[in-house]
Amino acid sequence: MRYLDRLQPFALLVMRLAVGGIMVAHGSHKVFGGLHQFTQMVSGMGLPVWLGYVAAFVELICGCLVFMGLFTRPAALLLCIDLSVAIWKVHWHNGLMGAPNRPGYEFPLAVGVLAFALIFFGAGPIALDHVLRGGSSFSKRS
Repeated sequence: MRYLDRLQPFALLVMRLAVGGIMVAHGSHKVFGGLHQFTQMVSGMGLPVWLGYVAAFVELICGCLVFMGLFTRPAALLLCIDLSVAIWKVHWHNGLMGAPNRPGYEFPLAVGVLAFALIFFGAGPIALDHVLRGGSSFSKRS
């Protein structure tokens, strides 16, 4: 099973691309397609309006950073917080699976768990973080 160990960098790449792509899609939809409505929805849940702006831009910007593998750990932490608040304030009352037109928390939970893992594992060697730190080889580990 040693060959699977050598594929771990690709697993981290796939994780990053999935989390980053999903969050960029969700963030861009909010930022470019209805920022005012989103902030009003956030305000209607008892949170300050400014947190709506923060959430939308965290999803977009941190999603881009995770996708590229740049500042991956702090970006993943912010995404994890964002998704935790989304579960708590939006999806929790619908249950895990939800109902038609009332999404449950299974999707934000899955993406949040992937973001949580990236906090601890980092971007891996196929990332800008690795290049900027001076890494050059995929298998520096023994």
